[in-house]
Amino acid sequence: MPNIKSQKKRVITNEKAHVINVAKRSKVRNAIKKYEAAIEAKDVATAEKLLTETISIIDIARHDGIYKDNTASRKISRLTKQLNAIKA
Repeated sequence: MPNIKSQKKRVITNEKAHVINVAKRSKVRNAIKKYEAAIEAKDVATAEKLLTETISIIDIARHDGIYKDNTASRKISRLTKQLNAIKA
């Protein structure tokens, strides 16, 4: 634990931010798992609906700095590719 008052505050602030970031990352992972379950079941209608929701969640995480731009784009691209594969 630091001795300097401002550093003690930063430790607390960083812990709060960490908890929030973990929750947001978890939300993305859960959305992807739900989407992939629909893909496995070959349920195109549900998968299309979940894709838009999942993309929105990923974009929010990207905007908040949880994911870098390329990482978010890669995730979105892979999800879209999965949907196109079962449609064909």
